[in-house]
Amino acid sequence: MKTQEAVVRRIKGLCKERNLNISQLAYCAGMPPSTLKNVMNGNSKNTGIVTIKIICDGLDVSLEEFFHSGLFSVLEQEID
Repeated sequence: MKTQEAVVRRIKGLCKERNLNISQLAYCAGMPPSTLKNVMNGNSKNTGIVTIKIICDGLDVSLEEFFHSGLFSVLEQEID
């Protein structure tokens, strides 16, 4: 699995745990819904750590908690 896919899966999982849809998360994170939808739909190929931190703030989780998931332990190497 690629890193971006793992990020999207993690966001979806945390949203499900909190009964949030993407629009609600965008509101909680104080970011434009279009920005979050671009991340979730794969239009943003390289989501920056600051954007992930803002999403984490909206989910009320730390970056450490966000990345403390098995999803991130089995990533493909992405060096060409």
